[in-house]
Amino acid sequence: MSAPIVVAERCSKWYGAVLGISDITWTMGGGVIGLLGPNGAGKSTLMKLMSGLLRPSRGTIKVHGGDPFADPLVRRRIGYSPEHETTYDELTGRELVTALAHLAGVPRAQAPAAAVAALEVMGMQSAMDRRVKGYSKGMRQRTKLAATLAHDPDLLILDEPLTGVDPIARAEIITKIRSLAKAGKTIVVSSHVLYEIEALTEDIAVIYRGQVLAEGNLYEIRRLIDHHPHRIRVECDRPRALAAALAGADHVRRITMERKAVVIETEQPDRCYDELATAMLESDFVLRGMTSPDNNLGAVFEYLTGDRGRARASE
Repeated sequence: MSAPIVVAERCSKWYGAVLGISDITWTMGGGVIGLLGPNGAGKSTLMKLMSGLLRPSRGTIKVHGGDPFADPLVRRRIGYSPEHETTYDELTGRELVTALAHLAGVPRAQAPAAAVAALEVMGMQSAMDRRVKGYSKGMRQRTKLAATLAHDPDLLILDEPLTGVDPIARAEIITKIRSLAKAGKTIVVSSHVLYEIEALTEDIAVIYRGQVLAEGNLYEIRRLIDHHPHRIRVECDRPRALAAALAGADHVRRITMERKAVVIETEQPDRCYDELATAMLESDFVLRGMTSPDNNLGAVFEYLTGDRGRARASE
């Protein structure tokens, strides 16, 4: 197995009396990893620690085996894109990315070519000689990502890269991030918007109140908490009759009627799906739709950050 990219050991960071992250022990491998959590959960603090912009108040964090705060060689392997930026708006995109590439370690003579290559990767070639102050939010985000890429880092840390962009720019940026991952980059991307992470990766770490509540593959995490009742929503021609057919099953915890649908809460979803199929065939129901509100990232996040999730995390 390859060595881990990031290793945090009992890592904490506080700002005076304000806690950023608390006692995080976490190991991160390669690929695309989504940091998911509400605003104020500690995502940006953890990303700044990984980037070497902050030093832990207690504990350690290592990137590629070194200290990102103290070792400039480690920092050169990291590309960091902050959520909020202050740029030199009088510069063109080309000039801005060239300057930032040089600051990140690209030799002065090579920085202009590196900047152009990164801007082309992000689809900014036609606008790179315009002043940044005239850029849209989507163009600013793509230019910021180009600056993150220009020194060819191994690890990309992207803090809310899709904030404020329009749907077309969002789709384009998601496509670019996926292509960078296929090219071998390790990418950490944060968001408080569930579907943005779900569009990028199935590997997540859920951050809440400064702690990592869960990590791993989304669907593996969902299976781990499947003792929590699993909801199945069925739309059919006779929802009350279907509810009656399943009401006596020992795995069914609750049945809720909706207009033209029935919602079944079960402790054994696989068994429930089998019995639903049998009932449909035997009684000739007309099935119009079947969904599971719990089999997605939103449900996992809601469970982990709710009262039940916090109780489970403290066990």
